Amino acid sequence: MTVKRDAYEVLGISRDADEREIKRSFRKLARELHPDVNRHDHDAEERFKEAADAYEILSDPERRQVYNRYGHDGLSSQGREPNFAGFGSVSDIFDAFFGGGDAFGGGGRRSADVHGGDVAVAAEISLAEAARGTTVGVEYEVVAPCERCQGNAAEPGTPIETCARCEGSGELRTAMRSAFGQVIRAHLCDACGGDGKIARTPCTRCRGRGREARRTELEVDVPAGIADEQRIRLSGRGHAGEGGGTPGDLYVVVRVAEDERFVRDGNDLVSVVDVSAPAAALGTSVSVPTLDGEETIELEPGTQPGSVVNLPGLGMPSVRRGRPGDQRVVVNVVVPRELSARQRSLLEELEGSLEERNLRPPAERGHESLFARVRRALG
Repeated sequence: MTVKRDAYEVLGISRDADEREIKRSFRKLARELHPDVNRHDHDAEERFKEAADAYEILSDPERRQVYNRYGHDGLSSQGREPNFAGFGSVSDIFDAFFGGGDAFGGGGRRSADVHGGDVAVAAEISLAEAARGTTVGVEYEVVAPCERCQGNAAEPGTPIETCARCEGSGELRTAMRSAFGQVIRAHLCDACGGDGKIARTPCTRCRGRGREARRTELEVDVPAGIADEQRIRLSGRGHAGEGGGTPGDLYVVVRVAEDERFVRDGNDLVSVVDVSAPAAALGTSVSVPTLDGEETIELEPGTQPGSVVNLPGLGMPSVRRGRPGDQRVVVNVVVPRELSARQRSLLEELEGSLEERNLRPPAERGHESLFARVRRALG
């Protein structure tokens, strides 16, 4: 048999507490024990019921008098125990006592308004379009107000009547017995869904729902500098809400197609230019592709494999209108193959004439490897 705790101890009040103090203490305790506030405590529901039991005893002058003389045994002999019938959970008890709403009070009629759902759609653009900004057309399915009835669910020209079940209030009230006596609970009317009105003749197009699925086309402005898989949010372009609820949003997921000429690294672009070994040794001019067309760069004599030439400001613009990125050109020194006898003879002659100083790494890079240079170029 479970021994019940002292009611005054449960509520944390003295034995001479007045009715106002008893109620204030219980309300404070109820908020602390409500499951939505105290989810980490699995015993919150039982503790709440214990507090409700104590409140029922001490808020009734006659029962409190019996309890003060004989304790819980005296109340049991009267055949009265706390009555939580009709409540599905402690949340129901809490809502009945505090009039609904959240765990910190509030109350009033629950709104039938339902916010519309969001929609996501993908749009693909090229890297050049991402660099300059563009406009793309998107097409998507959306739930929108019915065009025939304008969302009021009634066949045009037919009346909309006050709901007979709830008499236009949009809610139904039910009386039930609780630990605090008779409690009136309100819930949305199941006939009109909380609108308080019903169409006498439902719209033939949407069948009285007031909404319909519709294919929608839209032009979307894509800002310059946008990155792959970034989203553009368009407020109010999603599914229509119910009962006057606000519509959801449209999210356009931008896919930037790969460009074989470049690798994007943040706002920088990385490209590779092939140069023959003799040209790299002698120095040369080469043309490299950029987003603005071809650009000529000068390679100094003795340019090494993996050397990087930086082209300031030729990368991607910043979406936030900051400094644009750069283009980094990685030099790929190509060793010739399938040599003719004449070419082989010339290379053998060159090989034989090379001295140690000709093969010494550039002083500014020390002994940095080709792999290290490429990795540095790619950030």
